[in-house]
Amino acid sequence: MSAPAAAPVTHPPLPAGRALSYMAAATVIGLSQGLQQGFVSTSLPQLAGDLGITTTSAAWLLAVYMIPRVALPVLLIKIRTQFGLRRFAEIGVVVYALVALAAIWASDFRSALVLQALAGAAAAPLSTLAFLYMLEPLSPQAKMVLGLPLAMVVLMTGPLLARVIGPSLIGDGGMAGVHMAGLALALISLMLVLALPLRPMPRQKVIEPLDFLSFALIGFGFGGLIIAFVMGPIYNWTDMAWIGLLLAAAVLSLTLAVTVELNRRAPLLDIRWLASPAILHLTGTLLLFRLILSEQSAGAPRMFQVLGMGPDQMIGLFSVISLAGVMGALACIAWMRPQRVPVFHLAALLVIAAGAFLDAQVTPDWRPTQMIASQALIGFAGMLFMPPAMMAGLISALSKGPHYILSFVIVFISTQSLGGVLGSGLFTTFTTRRQALHLQDLAAQLTPTDPATVQAMAGRMAALAGTLPDAGARRAQAAADLAQQAGLQAWVQAYGDAYALTGWAALIAAAALVLHLLRDRMTAKMMEPDQ
Repeated sequence: MSAPAAAPVTHPPLPAGRALSYMAAATVIGLSQGLQQGFVSTSLPQLAGDLGITTTSAAWLLAVYMIPRVALPVLLIKIRTQFGLRRFAEIGVVVYALVALAAIWASDFRSALVLQALAGAAAAPLSTLAFLYMLEPLSPQAKMVLGLPLAMVVLMTGPLLARVIGPSLIGDGGMAGVHMAGLALALISLMLVLALPLRPMPRQKVIEPLDFLSFALIGFGFGGLIIAFVMGPIYNWTDMAWIGLLLAAAVLSLTLAVTVELNRRAPLLDIRWLASPAILHLTGTLLLFRLILSEQSAGAPRMFQVLGMGPDQMIGLFSVISLAGVMGALACIAWMRPQRVPVFHLAALLVIAAGAFLDAQVTPDWRPTQMIASQALIGFAGMLFMPPAMMAGLISALSKGPHYILSFVIVFISTQSLGGVLGSGLFTTFTTRRQALHLQDLAAQLTPTDPATVQAMAGRMAALAGTLPDAGARRAQAAADLAQQAGLQAWVQAYGDAYALTGWAALIAAAALVLHLLRDRMTAKMMEPDQ
């Protein structure tokens, strides 16, 4: 966070029609960046096919997209202050449109890596723009009660909608339809930014040479964490020594960045404010919640992929999840107030626990329709949690000064994106380890002397009698089928364990929140003067 800016200029409220135009622009801009991020994370197999590479290599496309997506907003705090909001908006969207256009002709892995890095850099300001456009026409009170829920639902729904519309865009033409859709949204966003300028704010020369050193250290630290948690589960962490070295280097880089920032007069980030008890508590809560929500992004879709279901079979599931998020935003608009933030958080944690424990009963026969209710609960709870958390953070930022508001929004967006990558990596690592343990247990049971195994072999051999007349071939095929079923069962049990762990984590967090509220109430009573 830079040095204090000049006092904000008070503007009269916009007419209703123009206010709706700004909110519509926020929706398009927010969905544009969310869909782009969703297409990258959910279409890696298709991207690998288009480029003629392995899915392991394609995972690097996600990593290089997320690195600038997470790191660049930190530098944008001062860039926006020095060069102005309008230039900040126009350049960001123009670059985004140019990258979307260039992606249509990307035909090799190297060009795709460069374009994904540029796309992540171009998308970095779009989340902030979506916030600014949604809050721009509203009164101060409406910004908190109406603007925050609407902005959050737009930003959080984009990646979910990518799973809804992605299958229809990916056809015989490969990723061409996805690239064209991204280009169309980018051009519409550009048109809206040019037609609806944000109100000017005072500029101030705040960029210093040390800002670039701090940004380089923060960018390397975030980048190291992202690469490790994207590629670590793929390479099984300990199989590649460079992953551990990269994690150590990332932690060292972030430590150096904190040291540099603490000793600056006008730091890029106000570390002391970010390390204050209130903000640390809020940041820890948000990261924990982001890890819990990884069950939805890294759990159900990957489990159904293991069970042999394609993206088109999950369209209904993610449509309902998206609708549930909208309902959660409407609930926030109706009842959210600063004093009710803990109640919203407690309700969200309990609802997530209920949904996760329902998912923990999963069997290999489950289909996406059987997870609609539980995943809708989790989607509703996610939206029930985020806007109140943002409200608490913005109130804390406002107490420090108006110039801290955008800084908090940018830091919030960066940490949430980073938390999503870390949560997905941890969730995938947990399920992989649990699958190996369950498969080991199941393999020990599949012995020639086990009655259940003998019965299953006989049944399978009888089913193959019409297609395989040779008895030896039938036995070999039946054994292979049983081994495959055991592998699927092990994966399902692993995901069930992960869902149960998510439920218990939500319950423990809810219990900690209740204890915190009780402590605050007891402290308040002790501070009351005697009557």
